[in-house]
Amino acid sequence: MLISTSRKPSQKTRKFCKNLAHATGSTSVNRGKMNMRELLLKALEVDEYNVAVVNEIKGNPSRISFYSNKGELLLTILIGATLDNEKMNIAPSKLKVVSEVDNLNVLSDILDFDLVDKAEDNYILIAKSDDSQARIRFINKFGDMINFQINVKKILEVSND
Repeated sequence: MLISTSRKPSQKTRKFCKNLAHATGSTSVNRGKMNMRELLLKALEVDEYNVAVVNEIKGNPSRISFYSNKGELLLTILIGATLDNEKMNIAPSKLKVVSEVDNLNVLSDILDFDLVDKAEDNYILIAKSDDSQARIRFINKFGDMINFQINVKKILEVSND
């Protein structure tokens, strides 16, 4: 997946994109003046099949829109993020997705990771949350939860193809 920002992103949003790219084994690019078509072409150029665009409000990551390489909107979620300065010990090549939120199961297809019922290490946990619709956490190869997390406040668009 190619992860990019909205135009003129804050430092927090750029850092969020880099962390998300590192955790998922994706490619992160600063958008600059690229339009959506150019972003999709860039994704094909670097052998990525989906695009995630991270938008911000008041300098903080606030929304992620996931697109196919044909420009079709797959999923849009409103988010809040917890960033961490520590290096993440995670092996993206072995990641799996464990989801308790059916509407977000599509993330396993978008990220191209297997959706499983249970995993011991190296997985993305999409858990139900009391204060938001879901919480996306990353668990490393040691079974430790990484401080980088995404709080899904609202699911706006889900493609059910």
